[in-house]
Amino acid sequence: SADGGSNLRLDSIPMGLPMSDPTAWANAMNNLGMAPMGMTGQPLLPDFDPALGMMTGIPPINPMMPGLGIVPPPIPPDMPAVKEIIHCKSCTLFPPNPHLPPPATRERPPGCKTVFVGGLPENGTEQIIMEVFEQCGEVIAIRKSKKNFCHIRFAEEFMVDKALYLSGYRIRLGSSTDKKDTGRLHVDFAQARDDLYEWECKQRMLAREERHRRRLVEERFRPPSPPPVVHYSDHECSVIAEKLKDDTKFLEAIQTLLTWIERGEVNRRTANNFYSMIQSANSHIRRLVNEKAAHEKEMEEAKEKFKIALSGILVQFEQIVAVYHSASKQKAWDHFTKAQRKNISVWCKQAEEIRNIHNDELMGIRREEEMEMSDEEIEDPSEMKETEESALVSQVEALKEENDSLRWQLDAYRNEVELLKQEQGKASRDEDTTKEQQLKLLQQALQGMQKHLLKVQEEYKKREAELEKVREDKLKVEALLENLKEQENSASRVCACSQEKECPVEKTLSNSPVKSEREVLLVGIISTFLHVHPFGASIEYICSYLQRLDSKICTAEVEVLMTRLQNTFRQELSGVGASLEKRWKFCGFDGLKMT
Repeated sequence: SADGGSNLRLDSIPMGLPMSDPTAWANAMNNLGMAPMGMTGQPLLPDFDPALGMMTGIPPINPMMPGLGIVPPPIPPDMPAVKEIIHCKSCTLFPPNPHLPPPATRERPPGCKTVFVGGLPENGTEQIIMEVFEQCGEVIAIRKSKKNFCHIRFAEEFMVDKALYLSGYRIRLGSSTDKKDTGRLHVDFAQARDDLYEWECKQRMLAREERHRRRLVEERFRPPSPPPVVHYSDHECSVIAEKLKDDTKFLEAIQTLLTWIERGEVNRRTANNFYSMIQSANSHIRRLVNEKAAHEKEMEEAKEKFKIALSGILVQFEQIVAVYHSASKQKAWDHFTKAQRKNISVWCKQAEEIRNIHNDELMGIRREEEMEMSDEEIEDPSEMKETEESALVSQVEALKEENDSLRWQLDAYRNEVELLKQEQGKASRDEDTTKEQQLKLLQQALQGMQKHLLKVQEEYKKREAELEKVREDKLKVEALLENLKEQENSASRVCACSQEKECPVEKTLSNSPVKSEREVLLVGIISTFLHVHPFGASIEYICSYLQRLDSKICTAEVEVLMTRLQNTFRQELSGVGASLEKRWKFCGFDGLKMT
């Protein structure tokens, strides 16, 4: 353990670069000349200047790049998805409860190859620790403490992730159940100076490789330098003089001559040689002028050929348009189907548009020629007389072509007018068909109205029958009331004292708002219903309940009855605006005290 401790050099106290302190981490990265990046890849210092660091020229390196050890690599395919029991020679590892959350870990330090292992058995030795953790990879050093924890350094960063997989496992030495032979492993990242130093060296190496790669790319895309110009000598002067006389090598020789003159090679001794070379260069001016004239002549011939070909194309377009217009006339048009007519009209419009474009192009070429001719006349008044006749001939030809084009346009307009007339006739036919459709719709609407009227009449007859029944019931109730009155009168004659007491009752009965036994039943049923609904109910809800008992009960009758009995039923308003609602409540207990 002493050897391992000398190789590991761990600090139990913070060594100045904890990942939880972003400012210290940023300062350390700034000292290295690298843009400090957070664990999420975002810069911690937006105003970072690489020129202020110790290592100027190192570009910003993102620690989230693969291979820098910040992002843990994916789980190896040979690692099981579900933790299982691990059997070793001298101990056994039991997996934690899968339903428990994963053990918490600190933030991963950059280039971490060292792990902290806590929860070791008291009787655990370095040999047992090596036996358990050598399955994760090559172990470089182990530093064991007396307080049941140790630090293990691996050869590569991905081995740390395999060691973290063992966090939460319960370890048992042999088959013993003694507390000193058992423990629960807790594996976490640890900070080590060696890991940080190796990580910084790796970043420096990557920075060097990046600079080298950028330099190669810049050199690849750098434009090639011009060929070197030979120094002046009599031999080279004679060679350049011969090249200046050759048309194919003139450009290379003139560049060399220009470079010599700019370098100051002209003096009294070489002045004659340079003058002869300049004279040779001047002789090429006539050649270049002749080449330009030949190219201009070729361009004029090409323009003339283009103009002739364009005029021929325009004539063919006019013939095609004339065919379309003749096909659109009544004699031939009636024999085509609707699809064929539609295609012909579309083709006609397309051909007319293309013809107009070509015609405008031809007219533009002629206007340019006329303008060039007018400029030449202004510049050279001496040649105006010679070109006057040719100009008149060209103007006559232009006028003829314009006359032909105008005649063709007039024919096209006539054909368009005929097409418009035909379209108007079709539109009138379409209007007739639309009128017929409207008449059919109106007839259907009238039939629907008639059916609706018949339904209304049937409902009216049903309501009249209901009214007659109500009237009959009313007559029966009145007859019953008369019988009751006669019985009361006879009872009053028998007993005078009872008559005095019953007189106010008779008055109240005669003046009471309840006029029939049916209304009394309704009052009782409504009172029972509202007593069950202490917060009230709407008139529609009450009537729906009553209509289940008797379908002849109407809403108006119930509402009139309840309004007459103000001491028994009370109407309240609830809600605001559109949600305003009327509710009836039973207030018979309060009304009894008032009466």
